[in-house]
Amino acid sequence: MLSKLLSKIRSDIKAIYERDPAANNFIEVILCYSGIHAIFFHRIAHWIYNRGLRTLPRLISQVIRFFTGIEIHPGAKIGRGFFIDHGMGVVIGETSEIGDNVTLFQGVTLGGTGKEKGKRHPTIGDDVMIGAGAKILGSIEIGQGVKIGAGSVVLNPVPEYSTVVGVPGRIVAHKGKKIQPENTLDHCDLPDPLGDAICLLERRIENLEQKVTELKIYEKKAKKKTSC
Repeated sequence: MLSKLLSKIRSDIKAIYERDPAANNFIEVILCYSGIHAIFFHRIAHWIYNRGLRTLPRLISQVIRFFTGIEIHPGAKIGRGFFIDHGMGVVIGETSEIGDNVTLFQGVTLGGTGKEKGKRHPTIGDDVMIGAGAKILGSIEIGQGVKIGAGSVVLNPVPEYSTVVGVPGRIVAHKGKKIQPENTLDHCDLPDPLGDAICLLERRIENLEQKVTELKIYEKKAKKKTSC
């Protein structure tokens, strides 16, 4: 158990070096990254949880939430190379399943939609990036290589290598361009349908203003002709 735990923790630390340009050295990562603290103790709590105990792993989860602001239910299954950047406000429900090399930003929720029993939280594929404040709710599957934009609310399954933005979440790209296997932290590449709509309205307003100006000029010329 110890060797497997250490192997997973090494992969989690490696993920930080690969995806966070602010990571300077091993000591800094161990001491200063709340995401590492949360996932380390979650892996211990998860091992205890799988042995049939319930209260102790939940207690570990609550203590770690107090210190890190990250709440991971001990029943959640989390793969290797897991990276929570900043982390404050992250909530991961009991029946959540997370693949390898997944990145979560602060405020992400992997939650349920009611009081149903059984599988009620999302399943996240490998190489997924979930932006700050995104909410993924219900027993839905998020495919490999998916990017979910900041603030999105996802209620339906998402096919692999798609990009989702908005409330409710809408798929705005699907294999439209090559997506690298590793996660990218560059949020600027995400499409912005709301911004596009605003730009379209601005262009229409400019066209209307131009037409109004032309009408005013025409009226002035017409008045001059009648006065003559």
